[in-house]
Amino acid sequence: MTAPFALALHGGAGTISPALMTPEKEHAYRQALQAALETGYGVLRQGGAALDAVEQAVRSLEDCPLFNAGRGAVFTHDGHHEMDAAIMDGRNRAAGAVAGARTVQNPIRAARLVMEKTEHVLLAWPGADELARLHGLPTHPQEYFFTQQRYDQLQEALQEGRMRLDHSETLHPETAAPVAEPAAFPNPTHEDPKKKMGTVGAVALDQQGNLAAATSTGGMTNKQFSRIGDSPIIGSGTFADNRTCAISCTGHGEFFLRAMVAHDISCLMEYRGLSLAEACRIVVHDKLAPIGGEGGLVAVDAAGNVALPFNSEGMYRAWQTSADNSPWVAIYKG
Repeated sequence: MTAPFALALHGGAGTISPALMTPEKEHAYRQALQAALETGYGVLRQGGAALDAVEQAVRSLEDCPLFNAGRGAVFTHDGHHEMDAAIMDGRNRAAGAVAGARTVQNPIRAARLVMEKTEHVLLAWPGADELARLHGLPTHPQEYFFTQQRYDQLQEALQEGRMRLDHSETLHPETAAPVAEPAAFPNPTHEDPKKKMGTVGAVALDQQGNLAAATSTGGMTNKQFSRIGDSPIIGSGTFADNRTCAISCTGHGEFFLRAMVAHDISCLMEYRGLSLAEACRIVVHDKLAPIGGEGGLVAVDAAGNVALPFNSEGMYRAWQTSADNSPWVAIYKG
């Protein structure tokens, strides 16, 4: 009998409702999520490694301009892209991450290079891009990462004098939040209330019983001073340990950093013996939400159980397990 295996992925969380989505846009998102799911799950079905499955799934999402990672990354205050990514192997807790990458097509591949080709865990720009170039990863000028939607979001954020979380919708004047007085840097407490957090990520359990997690993001629109969120920080936005679970998070990174979300879930399972579902519920709803941390995560445990909790209005997500072998794609609550 084949050992259990599973894959779950996300494309961001936030204020995602049918009222803000056209049928054409929803169809495009569902297709992209389905394609990434098929890519990663196909690796597992053929007996491949969880590490390869999460990398392939995230690469698929990085190459899709709908999501805030890779080609669809948002713009910084200075009008360029600073991309973060992390990957972790549950077998030995080996990990690699990059922060502020500007030219590498797939930051998740650069993160894996850090893990496998260096003695380090986290490299920042420009070293992250230099490592990618030295190992022959595809790199591109800024034009490759440009999308009109992201550029328009930057112009709106500059006019508002604030940072915006990923995939923010344009607000009508009558529904816009008051604009704060200009400051030396954007105040993250004055964000667009109609927001979507478009970080992408994947978690997997393979047939050998190994777990892995991967996360990639472009960060916040109009971010300054080389701001880095939770995605490339092991234990906050990304974590994997064969003894417990694999986690990839999406949301307002500052809160996920403070709460050490991914590692906290693993600790609740290891030290208190909680199930994956219960540990995720406690962290996302009882710990994160009360301090203002909006978002969610995808998780899988060593038995192939999957959890996809979020405390926002919606989360782009997809999952498939060998238990029922049915692919699932969802966006809204319910």
